[in-house]
Amino acid sequence: MTEAFDMESMFKKLALLGDVWVLWLLVGASVVSFGVMFERWRAFRRERCDFARFLDGLAERIERGDLAGARQLAQATAGVESRVALAGLANFAKGPASVEEAMTARLVLERGALEENLIVLGTLGNNAPFIGLFGTVLGIIKAFNDLAVSGGSGVAVVMSGVSSALVATAFGILVAIPAVVANNYFQTRLRRSVSNALSLAHMFQVYLRDQAPRPSPRGAALERVLS
Repeated sequence: MTEAFDMESMFKKLALLGDVWVLWLLVGASVVSFGVMFERWRAFRRERCDFARFLDGLAERIERGDLAGARQLAQATAGVESRVALAGLANFAKGPASVEEAMTARLVLERGALEENLIVLGTLGNNAPFIGLFGTVLGIIKAFNDLAVSGGSGVAVVMSGVSSALVATAFGILVAIPAVVANNYFQTRLRRSVSNALSLAHMFQVYLRDQAPRPSPRGAALERVLS
């Protein structure tokens, strides 16, 4: 009985702290969110490349049998696509299956690097409104407790406390919106890079298919691994 009373007293004291500490938590979450946005923006900016031009340049060199030129082009081009292409070109002489596996392995590695910290944006976007709502509930509890202790009455007293408590919910939504928008943007960029790399893998197979004694049983390995 004593333990239950102590726990109830402890939770009551926590609730009566109000929503101020929740607001500070949301401020910290906002700082972290914008830090991740800036870091991911810089990372994706470094990975930009003119993929259509790069693909055409690779195809032209491979068509001529100029693998050295194709490797030089890939080395001189920034982006995930160029590193995936290099992995395939390094194994070109080993046949379609080896090229496919090498490009798959490299793409999985590159995708993991691009996804770094995106879980932070996704988590904040999904949960910041609930944190704000939690602060609002604590603020309302404190407002009613203060009303009972002071012995005051009237709608104005109650509504003043409630309106102050609702700030936490509004702030939680304000933190969530940029995180959701940024996460969607970076996920779109990630999917585009993966699609480009898949296009490279299929293009390489076009030039390698006649070298294989029979079709590879793993012709869709990239799609299965990355789906």
